[in-house]
Amino acid sequence: MIVLNVTYKCKPGMGEKFLKVIDAEGLGAACRAEDGNIKYDYYFPADGSDEILLVEKWRDAEALAVHGTQPHFARIGEIKGQFIDDTTVEKFEN
Repeated sequence: MIVLNVTYKCKPGMGEKFLKVIDAEGLGAACRAEDGNIKYDYYFPADGSDEILLVEKWRDAEALAVHGTQPHFARIGEIKGQFIDDTTVEKFEN
């Protein structure tokens, strides 16, 4: 299994707007529906900072590689430009 902790540093006040667009376009649901996806969930910190944590769990490297080729993955990248200043990814393999 591969786990990704993706931290989005949002532009000020843009975190909730970012997730509303993701939900409105069905992008999170599309990621969750992919073969090999185990978890794909967004979290806000309790301190209210302008960060979002995305926790992704994938069955294996092949499933994660296919995820990176999907149109909804590309669309999320396009949307990030409007709402996100920086992205960091931590990868854990089990």
